Amino acid sequence: MTIKKVTKAAQVRNYVAKNPKAKPAEVAEAIGVGLQYVYTVLWNAKKKAKVVKKATLTLPKIKKGMAEHKKIMDETIANWKTLSITSSNTPMQIEMFDPVEHPAHYKVGGIETIDFIEAKKLNYNIGNVIKYLTRADYKGNKMEDLRKAQWYLTREISALK
Repeated sequence: MTIKKVTKAAQVRNYVAKNPKAKPAEVAEAIGVGLQYVYTVLWNAKKKAKVVKKATLTLPKIKKGMAEHKKIMDETIANWKTLSITSSNTPMQIEMFDPVEHPAHYKVGGIETIDFIEAKKLNYNIGNVIKYLTRADYKGNKMEDLRKAQWYLTREISALK
């Protein structure tokens, strides 16, 4: 008859199973391991439980999850704005952009402001000057955007003196 030794990890899992409200420090002291070890064992157990849970999904659960995903995607796409319609020798092409990641007021002129700033390797102050100048006519309060651009430009000039 062979006696199988219980690993420290198994001891941690067993202790937590018997004492679900135990704090990690209490578990570490009871088993005689470091606190980080307890966290690692618990994280691995949680990760393994998620894998098992995913594997036990039934077809109705998968369909429900897909329906929820479709609903979220439909809501997201409904919030997107048509930015431009271009045509050439190819059929008409409609470009859609997310108002958070690709707002229309930064895409005017065919290039996003951030792409221009990065291509020219502009610093923070000058980049903000460009940002506020290029959006001034397209995002609400033109005077406010021009004053912000002026503020960043003044700051950059002061830094050069």
